[in-house]
Amino acid sequence: MIDSSYYLQRITICFEHVMDRLLFNTFDLALLVTIYQCILFALFLITLKKGKRQSNILLALFLLSYAAIPLDTLINFGAAFRQFAMDFSPNVFYIFGMAYWIEAVLLLFFVRSLIYKNFSLKPADILYFLPFIIMSAHDIHDWHLLNSQTKLLILEGYQLANEPVYTRYINLFRECFRTFCGVLCLVELHRYQKHIKNEFADIEAIDLTWLKILVIGFLVIRVQAIITTLGFMTSIDLHININYALIGQISNFMVMFLISFLMFYSLGFSSVFKGIENKEKVVEKDPIDLAQVEKIEAFMREQKPYLNHLLNLENLSMQLQMPARNLSQIINRHFKQNFFEFINRYRIEESKHLLQKAENRKVTMLDIMDQAGFNSKATFNTFFKKSVGLTPTQYRKEQLGSADLLL
Repeated sequence: MIDSSYYLQRITICFEHVMDRLLFNTFDLALLVTIYQCILFALFLITLKKGKRQSNILLALFLLSYAAIPLDTLINFGAAFRQFAMDFSPNVFYIFGMAYWIEAVLLLFFVRSLIYKNFSLKPADILYFLPFIIMSAHDIHDWHLLNSQTKLLILEGYQLANEPVYTRYINLFRECFRTFCGVLCLVELHRYQKHIKNEFADIEAIDLTWLKILVIGFLVIRVQAIITTLGFMTSIDLHININYALIGQISNFMVMFLISFLMFYSLGFSSVFKGIENKEKVVEKDPIDLAQVEKIEAFMREQKPYLNHLLNLENLSMQLQMPARNLSQIINRHFKQNFFEFINRYRIEESKHLLQKAENRKVTMLDIMDQAGFNSKATFNTFFKKSVGLTPTQYRKEQLGSADLLL
């Protein structure tokens, strides 16, 4: 009599074995694709002519360092790749893993280079490289100074679970450090958004989407890395079974799709991103020069520079022949406004003047907006309603008292 349960069990075991191999190969493929994408994207940035050269190089270095991470994973945990690496040279082990300690730092510097016009590395920035330097010295002493025969013996008997306990805490610190750098990137972005209104009147033209996706995407991946590390520690040290490997594998796919998206989206990002000055916080209580205040008011009233859609703090200061920092301080301290509010309030007054004219009763709101200097319909409508208490259409109806206006 045929035991159907026996054959069913054998079929199930074979199916699981095949699926394990298929999934394993699929995950290896995702890592290989990520390596290829990072290197390709980096080469594209290095040869790119537009944008800030410094920023392009920093982003390329970040991508190249990130390419080393999946390569390290393949060498250490990919069965086929691990054996190939051992046959090639045991010296390749633990080299690419050093990228963990530097990729997040490079991304932080890239963000700063985009945000600040005058970005440069400072002596204090060496602190960000200390973990990399310390771990490099550790690996040289504990691994690279060993002879090849000793290295091969260690690798042949290697089991991840048999790693010393302290290495798990080093890995946890590493992932926390990477996440910390990611949080600093978000802080820099928040600071940029807070201060950009002090230098630009048309903030709608400044596209932060690409940079936000880059920063937040990799921050999520680093948080996942912390969860993966904690899951591994819990499984090994507390014997609570957590599928930390699956979390790590999902993260690998996320990186692949994130890099793919960024490659397609990046073609136009550098041309619309505008940097701000990296100003040290200085408490300045010197009295405002009223002569300069009068000069600004007279210039705004007579020359109407706000009608220029592309007006910003820098070119207005050049027109006034006044340092941009002085102009910014006068606007902030005397007029109690940022540059965005200061310029757009003049534009609102201009649009009110245009809407009051009977000859403009048939003129569209888009034309009124354009003549007043606005470059964004959303900014025009929002600012007008906030300043006047009415929409532009309601205001024109109230001023002209007519029902046949062109909406």
